[in-house]
Amino acid sequence: MTGASLPLDLLTLKDIEAARELLTGIVNTTPLIESKPISDAIGRTVLLKCENQQRAGSYKVRGAYTRISRLAPEERRRGVVAASAGNHAQGVALAAGLLGIESTVFMPEGAPLPKVTATKGYGASIEYAGTSVDDALEAAYAFAHETGAVLIHPFDHPDVIAGQGTVGLEILDQCPEVATIITAVGGGGLISGVAVAAKALRPDIRIIGVQASGAAAYPPSLAAGEPRKLPSGATIADGIAVMRPGDLPFAHVSTMVDEVVTVSDDELCTALLMLLERHKMVVEPAGGAAVAALLTGAHVPEPAGPVVAILSGGNIDPMLLLRVIEHGLASAGRYLRLAVRTGDRPGELARLLALIAEQRANVVDVAHSRQSPRLNFGEVEVALSVETRGADHSAALISVLRASGYRVSLLADATP
Repeated sequence: MTGASLPLDLLTLKDIEAARELLTGIVNTTPLIESKPISDAIGRTVLLKCENQQRAGSYKVRGAYTRISRLAPEERRRGVVAASAGNHAQGVALAAGLLGIESTVFMPEGAPLPKVTATKGYGASIEYAGTSVDDALEAAYAFAHETGAVLIHPFDHPDVIAGQGTVGLEILDQCPEVATIITAVGGGGLISGVAVAAKALRPDIRIIGVQASGAAAYPPSLAAGEPRKLPSGATIADGIAVMRPGDLPFAHVSTMVDEVVTVSDDELCTALLMLLERHKMVVEPAGGAAVAALLTGAHVPEPAGPVVAILSGGNIDPMLLLRVIEHGLASAGRYLRLAVRTGDRPGELARLLALIAEQRANVVDVAHSRQSPRLNFGEVEVALSVETRGADHSAALISVLRASGYRVSLLADATP
């Protein structure tokens, strides 16, 4: 269910500017920094809009505060309710707390613990419902109906879109010559607001949306000319895992957004690893979607001009971050898991490890087995996790091992 009863009149620049005035002193003007690694990779100047450094860790507080602050006194007394996997939850909890309003947030089972803890820390009551944001949203609608609490939709309301659109105004203030803005897309609130602001001030600016390929509802919806719900979805980017576009955002996206592209989870992991290594930035998978698209060839057309990639959030579970780092290393060819067969003779393991060391690769762990049914008599299998400098180094290491007489195979989660 979405806010289908809302009027579908498109927002204007005046709406975004009014939201910016309302948010003065409430939200941070986040940095816009140049990324030399990404600029070098695509041959264009790329700037990162760091909404991962916003209050509550994402842009969501902008829309939440704009919406809640405009409630009538009677509505405020009834409290607010929201549904979210984490970022909207924190935005609503923070905004409601700043305004002295009670808030309840429905989250899907399995929502990242740090996001749950942070939402509670901002003063919200937490309820769990279903396994997706859509399930949680249905429960929030029911709660609003039963209690009279005001539903703060994560993306399908004009006040929410107006608040998110202030990101676009900041980008134009910080980089008036921007040619392309690229951002993650879930339900569509952020890209809708940014598009309204950018296109009103600079109609020539290209707006590109990015979805996770495992939960990309916009491409089929745009093809159909109306919002369509995906039957299922799976992605590490929980922040944009929305199975159906919002009605009001869809009206904006279909009118103002130039292109929506998709990226894989592997590509998201690679982008997050690069941001962590080269920029010392902690970004969640959804927050890195724009960078992932640029690194994997999202079309940035002429005329040449700066590209701004919005890092929409930085709220990532540390345990997920560990898995993302390992997977990102594997996707970049810098982390190999190998099975190497060798003779069961004294000194063979030492000879194998010495050969790997000669190739300047670092062995992370070793498991030695004689019991595999795949082995011939007198053979052992050595399972190795090895760090390398990249895909070329990994390929060279495997080639050297095979040339030295070893039977080498790649284990799961390793790159060829």
